[in-house]
Amino acid sequence: MREAEIRRLLAANLLCALSVVLAAVVPAFFLDGFSVLGTHLTWLCVCSVCVATLNIILHLVLKPNQSPKRRFFAHKISRFLKCCIYFFMSCILFHAIIVLYGAPLIESVTETFLFAVLLSTFTTLQCLCLLGPNIQAWIRVFSKNGAMSIWESSLQITSMCSLLGAWFGAFPIPLDWDRPWQVWPISCSLGATFGYMAGLIIAPLWIHWNRKQLTYKSR
Repeated sequence: MREAEIRRLLAANLLCALSVVLAAVVPAFFLDGFSVLGTHLTWLCVCSVCVATLNIILHLVLKPNQSPKRRFFAHKISRFLKCCIYFFMSCILFHAIIVLYGAPLIESVTETFLFAVLLSTFTTLQCLCLLGPNIQAWIRVFSKNGAMSIWESSLQITSMCSLLGAWFGAFPIPLDWDRPWQVWPISCSLGATFGYMAGLIIAPLWIHWNRKQLTYKSR
């Protein structure tokens, strides 16, 4: 495993983490009263857009999983449309799962959906950028020993950390502390965000420490 590839992964992940930080800081210079807690829905939109944009740009620049086959323009358009449909379906699916886990069904629909969009950005969008709209490849990557590159290993770690962070973020909501960040879905979205950022940092470090044991084979 080349050290240069691990450094590329680390640099890309640090840029993604930086985009989350900038999404919480920069809008305050342009939007009056902007804050992560005070205008949480606005922050959810800004964070999702920033992370999504940077992930797409990094994928186009670094091309971590470029196919050797030449793609026609029509195929690229078809692939792009499929990715958009998959992302929207992911948002709907996450929304349904969140409601099944106890989120309000009718009240706070906007809050729940924007939280689902954030989760889809942290998980599904990365899959679409790296693997494309290929469900079989997604199943392979998230199966045991299914990763075929350090980028896919990083995808596994960041996605799981994001979902675990969102899950742990739900624990403080029913407590009677009456804190501003206990309002739905602030603690869950913050948990998912911190989990995502933790995964971005943990992934290249874990891969570096276990690089001698990791052997990726083409399938």
